[in-house]
Amino acid sequence: MKALIIYYSYSGNTQKVADIFTEYLKQRYEVKISRLDALDEPASFFGQALRALLHKQGRIAPTEFDLSSYDLICLGTPVWAFAPTPAMHTYLDQCSGLLGRPVVLFTTYGSGVGVKRCLSYMQKILAKKGAKDFQRFAIQQFKVNDKRFVNQVISETLKL
Repeated sequence: MKALIIYYSYSGNTQKVADIFTEYLKQRYEVKISRLDALDEPASFFGQALRALLHKQGRIAPTEFDLSSYDLICLGTPVWAFAPTPAMHTYLDQCSGLLGRPVVLFTTYGSGVGVKRCLSYMQKILAKKGAKDFQRFAIQQFKVNDKRFVNQVISETLKL
C-alpha cells in the first residue's frame, strides 16, 4: 500500500512533523513525502498571514496533483491566521484523484486559536472532491522537536 505526505513548511516545524510522520507510516506503507515550494511568498509575516486569512492562493513549484495512485493521502501545513498557507490552499484547489481516498490532515501552530478552523476548512474542500475517512492532528510549534510526543499524538489519533 502507498501513502503520500504533501506538506508546506516555512520555518521547518511542519517539516519536522512530516518527517516523524513518515517514519511512523513506514511501518505499514510505502511512503512518498513531498514539500510544497512557494514561489511568491511575501517576506513579512503580516503579508503571509493576510493572504492566508483571505484564502489567497500562492504560486507553487510543479508537484504531483493526481493522487489516485495512493491508498492514503496526508496533507500538512502551519496554521496562519486561522487558515492553511497560500501554498497549501493552491494545492487543495488543484489536487485530484481523491474519490474514496482516506485523508490525514495535520497542522503545526503557535497559539492554537485557529487550528480547528484550519483543519475544518481543508476537510471541507477535500470532501467536495470525494475524499473520506478524515483523521486529523495538530502539534504546537514548541513540541515539534519532541519526537516521542509527536509519535504519541500520531498513534493516539490515527486509526490506520
